[in-house]
Amino acid sequence: MRLVILGGSGSGKSTQAHRLSKYFEVPLVSVGGILRSAIASLTDLGRFAQPYVDTGELVPDEMIIEFISERLTKPDVACGWVLEGYPRTAFQAEELDFLLDGLGQKLDWAIYLQVSQAVMVTRSVGRSLPDDLPEIVQRRVELFYDRTVPILEYYDRRRRLLTINGDQLPEMVQHNIVSLLCKPL
Repeated sequence: MRLVILGGSGSGKSTQAHRLSKYFEVPLVSVGGILRSAIASLTDLGRFAQPYVDTGELVPDEMIIEFISERLTKPDVACGWVLEGYPRTAFQAEELDFLLDGLGQKLDWAIYLQVSQAVMVTRSVGRSLPDDLPEIVQRRVELFYDRTVPILEYYDRRRRLLTINGDQLPEMVQHNIVSLLCKPL
């Protein structure tokens, strides 16, 4: 199973990515986690990414695409993965498709966790992560609507989009996702 989890800040992407990774027994590839770890470890990627993360901006495509490309060629993801935090733009979605074509893989589904803007802000500010200050969260929400929403159209045209109500208990969101993914066609 190869899944992309989409949604705004605080939509439950990370929670569902972890749950689905365990459920389908495939590795979780979390771009946000990698960036936070890289920043904390002061790696080259971390030093490069920190100004973008600190202001709620997206890390430039070239750097993220390079990381994803390197990660998806590792042996542990050969049988599947759950990708969280990428793609965030329609360009990145196209680049992911090109990369997967080159690896002889295909994306099974892009899962969009739909929640209101108010829910995104409330959940994000309540997490107490260093980059979840109200002004940074608001900027990420604005970026989500400006840059990420076209991804939904991209995957919908390719008949690879599942939209799920993310404003429910995490167990119910997971149940809804798994029910749709495991439903015979």
